Amino acid sequence: MSNIAVQSAAKKAALRFVLMIGAVSLFADFAYEGSRSIVGPYLAQLGATGTAVGIIAGLGEFLGYALRLVSGKLSDKTGAYWPITLFGYAIQMISVPLLALAGSWQIAALLIVVERIGRAIRNPPRDVMLSNAGNIIGFGWAFGLNEALDQTGAMIGPLSVAAVLGMHGQYKMAFAMLLIPALITLTLLVAARLLYPRPEEMEAHTSDLHTASLPRVFWIYLIGAALVAAGFPDFSMMSFHFEKANTVSGTWIPVFYALAMGTSGLGSLVFGKLFDQKGLGILIPLTLITVPFVPLVFLGGFYAVLVGCALWGMGMGVHESIVAAAVSKMVPLQRRASAYGIFSTAYGISWFLGSAVIGFLYDRSLPALIAFSVGAELAAIPFFFIVARKEKGFIGQGA
Repeated sequence: MSNIAVQSAAKKAALRFVLMIGAVSLFADFAYEGSRSIVGPYLAQLGATGTAVGIIAGLGEFLGYALRLVSGKLSDKTGAYWPITLFGYAIQMISVPLLALAGSWQIAALLIVVERIGRAIRNPPRDVMLSNAGNIIGFGWAFGLNEALDQTGAMIGPLSVAAVLGMHGQYKMAFAMLLIPALITLTLLVAARLLYPRPEEMEAHTSDLHTASLPRVFWIYLIGAALVAAGFPDFSMMSFHFEKANTVSGTWIPVFYALAMGTSGLGSLVFGKLFDQKGLGILIPLTLITVPFVPLVFLGGFYAVLVGCALWGMGMGVHESIVAAAVSKMVPLQRRASAYGIFSTAYGISWFLGSAVIGFLYDRSLPALIAFSVGAELAAIPFFFIVARKEKGFIGQGA
């Protein structure tokens, strides 16, 4: 077989692997995003207080990021990418439909937190396996495809839950329905494991770097990404403002969110491909393009908010495709899961702290909120510029 034929076969195999993992992400998001869309009112129905709900959500998100450090380190140390990924998905997918059987808010709270723990466990090793395929078809394209399918599930899940509630009016029935996508997720994951038992073979090893520290450029990039995360308002904060300022009615808010998710999924595909072609420097113009969403959503009327939500979705597409793909290019395979764990934890903590500041400023001054948000995102650009200039020396370049 000619070298060209071998390369073509390798690309087809890598693409099939990414699509299989993308299908897993689609049904997983169907299940857990569907669940997350109703856990708040479900906890209230079971008798939880507002304080309890806040603590549950905060603890779940904290563990959902902090435990990625442990999962990433363990994945690198053992090389057991598949077993750890399977374990994490199993915990997550079992927890979601079990909410239908929760007899108290305390049991429901435990399952909600366990679901976040499962997500923390499976993400770093799964992303490493995606990066193995990305080494052949392009890191940006691999992560972009996965994110596009992921966001498709994130749209279908809440809409399906809404349909079940419309027909039956029972939260428990909606959670029980989510057993279907949960089982499909695990079935597809096992099939992917059987078909691609060693995805790391798609990428050349650099054994001399096994004990090397993470490169300096990784930390520079992490600072820039953390600044973007800190200045990026969550949609819950935006929708809170829409309701309070009466700029978007309650019936339109889910439509705007669906628009943002659709833009995010499409953006992931486009931006991932651009990243493979242009490199990390593309982050600079993309940051400048998406930054105007902040004044649009907090100061604008209905149509300005519509445009702002689309730009917010574009920003999410950048976050979910390029941000992860860039780490793959900077870090050798043997340290990549640890890098993903560190990166995700720092990114999540920065987003949490930034959201707290944004919430604090919202109650006091919208101009101050906008200045903080825009300022934090623009402050990331010098760090992205430094990283882009060093890009030629990266360890993995992808297709």
